Amino acid sequence: MPATRGPFSPHHAAKRVLDVTVSLTALLVLLPFLGTIWALIRLDSPGAAIFSQYRWGMNNRKIRIYKFRSMRTDLCDMSGVAQTVRDDPRITRMGAFLRRTNIDELPQLLNVLRGDMSLVGPRCHAIGMLASGLPYETLVPRYHERHAMRPGITGLAQMRGLRGPTDRPSKARARIASDLHYIENFSIWLDFRIIFGTLYAELKGGRGF
Repeated sequence: MPATRGPFSPHHAAKRVLDVTVSLTALLVLLPFLGTIWALIRLDSPGAAIFSQYRWGMNNRKIRIYKFRSMRTDLCDMSGVAQTVRDDPRITRMGAFLRRTNIDELPQLLNVLRGDMSLVGPRCHAIGMLASGLPYETLVPRYHERHAMRPGITGLAQMRGLRGPTDRPSKARARIASDLHYIENFSIWLDFRIIFGTLYAELKGGRGF
């Protein structure tokens, strides 16, 4: 239904209202908690508590995203090209907890409020990100079609359990296929389904986005 789901459809307008309402409310309510996490990161290892990095945004625009720092500053890969692996020596003690619980993602609520990101959408990838040792663009020719919408804190691929390092070509392709399916079938109701599906998966012991 192109008239319903076009660039300026009611579904997209409702999506933006949901993004602003949830991100602003969450930032205000979680402010003391975010401050505590900030202090614990600073106590755990030297360096700033907030990590920023340029990543792909909507329409292939480069955006600056924010996360709680989970790696040692002297070993941190600022480009984000090198994916994390099991028992990665770059990850701090506090960082391991933040990644396991996805708390490291919470500063991206600011990106959502600013309009660079959405609560739901294709995951925000680093520029030049590799999958199974190859650039995503090489492995999946339709890769940049996933940037037709704002990147999300969570997405259909994450709800389906396609998380963690993309060390196999099949896993990388499955992620992009999920992203494209989301874009082609977007509705505000699908966003609600993904949000609640993600929360359910995390309550059951999800291992990170």
